[in-house]
Amino acid sequence: MKTSALGRIALATGIAALTVGVLPATAQADDAPVKRKTLPVLVEFGDSAFQHPDQVKAGTPDTYFGTRKDSLASFFSELSRGRYTVVPAVEEGVVGPVKLPMNAAGCDYNQINKLTREELTKQGLVMGEDYESLSITFPAQKAGCAWAGLGSVPGPYTWLNLVGTANGLPVLGHEFGHNLGLGHQGRSMCADGDLVDCEANGTSAKSLMGGGGPAAGISAPEMIRAGWLSDDEAVEVAESGTHTLRSLHGEGSGTRALDIPMGEDRLVVEYRHAAGSFDQDIEGVHAYRVPKGNYGSSSLIDVTEANKTSGNDAPADADAITSVTDKANKISVAVLSSGNGRAEVKVALNGEDLSAVVDAPEETAAPDPEHTGTETDAGAGAEPQIGGQKPAGGSGTDTGAGSDSDSDSGENLAATGGDSSTLPLAAGGAALVAAGAATVVLMRRRKRA
Repeated sequence: MKTSALGRIALATGIAALTVGVLPATAQADDAPVKRKTLPVLVEFGDSAFQHPDQVKAGTPDTYFGTRKDSLASFFSELSRGRYTVVPAVEEGVVGPVKLPMNAAGCDYNQINKLTREELTKQGLVMGEDYESLSITFPAQKAGCAWAGLGSVPGPYTWLNLVGTANGLPVLGHEFGHNLGLGHQGRSMCADGDLVDCEANGTSAKSLMGGGGPAAGISAPEMIRAGWLSDDEAVEVAESGTHTLRSLHGEGSGTRALDIPMGEDRLVVEYRHAAGSFDQDIEGVHAYRVPKGNYGSSSLIDVTEANKTSGNDAPADADAITSVTDKANKISVAVLSSGNGRAEVKVALNGEDLSAVVDAPEETAAPDPEHTGTETDAGAGAEPQIGGQKPAGGSGTDTGAGSDSDSDSGENLAATGGDSSTLPLAAGGAALVAAGAATVVLMRRRKRA
């Protein structure tokens, strides 16, 4: 194999990443919906304040909890199909501005977090009791942060480095995606279609976590990581056969993903098609490598030459697979048909010949297409730029859900936005390099139950 870090991605900005072992409670697909109590807090410094604090405070509750399509709450509600959303922890929807006894210079997010929580405690608001997620927004002037947003991976904290009067869903949604345990999703080029011969190259553009913007939602392995696909929707393939896939996003029942064993890793196959606010520019069957069961650190498998990104005019199905093979693990996948809201995919395990696998019986009608996107599409015209850098002292220790530990005690963070050059990020503890600084991201491995 040409690279052992298939989760590594190149991201077009310099930013920070640090892994934390604090996992927010996420819904399993068959459990009751999760309503995550979220507390947005506006903070200012001794030498830096918001230029328009009234406007920032007035717009913040709607950005997080509003009914419009591009609010954080609406985005997660639609993406999870009602299984997960964020709700205000306080009646006003926001706290602050709170003046912190520190200067802005140095962008010390650990100290910002610590002092903010101390101020909240004085107001009778305690992490784990009154709120489950803390989202801190502060003015960009004088802080000198190399990122627009920062989020613990996984965990309860996000930081927003505000320029102007309002944050948008591309940054906010991306950082809350990190809170769910999702890393940056990369692209693995496997030019000959054999998965033992791949090279990491760029971002997937199939997820908000891989440079695709909110309009891409998240991919099937990330949906599995979040707990938003039931066992009937994410089918673990144990024997050779032919499967019918419906579109990953949108309402309705049916198989949305195939989860295939591939040695120590997993191969996840999905079908993407326009549905609701998502996938207006994504079409076809796509495949992802999941390293050692870490569904939050998947990498798109690309066997094509014309790579689709959120910013080019390549066809919507430019990255779609027609067939892939892993000779080392004796797996073959072939797409029999794809389009109009349905795909037929044949899987052969244990070195079986694909031609010997029985095709699925023909159906009289395909599912109705779900082209229901509107001008208020959550991803309209938006593409995040993301990357990572690990501050010193991060340990990645898993302390469990709801931990009240300080943010400087071993948390992993990942950030959005910045001014530095291209940044490669490696999954599973490989190295990050940003603006000449070598850093490390430790991603918590997860074995699927």
